[in-house]
Amino acid sequence: MVKLDILSDPICPWCHIGRAHLFRALEAHPDHVFALEWHPFQLNPDMPQGGMDRRDYLERKFGGKDGAVRAYAPVLEAAEAAGLDIDFGAIARTPNTLDAHRLIHWAGLEGRQTPVVAALFEAYFEKGQDIGDRAVLVEIAESRGMEGEMVERLLASDADVDEVSARDAHARERGVTGVPTFVVANQAVLGGAQPPELWGQVIEDIAAQLQEQGADAP
Repeated sequence: MVKLDILSDPICPWCHIGRAHLFRALEAHPDHVFALEWHPFQLNPDMPQGGMDRRDYLERKFGGKDGAVRAYAPVLEAAEAAGLDIDFGAIARTPNTLDAHRLIHWAGLEGRQTPVVAALFEAYFEKGQDIGDRAVLVEIAESRGMEGEMVERLLASDADVDEVSARDAHARERGVTGVPTFVVANQAVLGGAQPPELWGQVIEDIAAQLQEQGADAP
């Protein structure tokens, strides 16, 4: 297998779009050799624990309502092209995503990371759920086969807060400034929501390289 590390944040719309593009390519190449691992990167590491009103957040970030509308117009266009049904109007709050990243970390220990990541994106962007709410996170965990009571106890504690925060900080120290960021085999770095066609070419190139290496082996 070839490791594909993905740095993302479940409230990042381009991460949602980038995941959709990647999985369209993976579905078209069912014999792909990628082994996916998701890593934490908070778009808003200083967000209050309870999050904040989304309208206030967007207007502060983009300098008013008109700026927010302009900033999100290409997002909606790209999401529609990717076949995603994003309902920004349903999102009332912009959450702190530290707990969501803790859930992704625990899901990885159980081999359920990718389904949980998908569920977080769907909950936030399609259902408008507050994925900073621990009750919502427990429901998401249970929907993907995790033990709800255990997740609830972990979320109520400080379990892995330092671990997740350190991994986020490490990514920034290595020069990551935005997400999604994809690292192929710990070598090639691809930033942004790359189209399915590019991922298809990457998958085919890797398959050809592995075949060539196999042919050269004694």
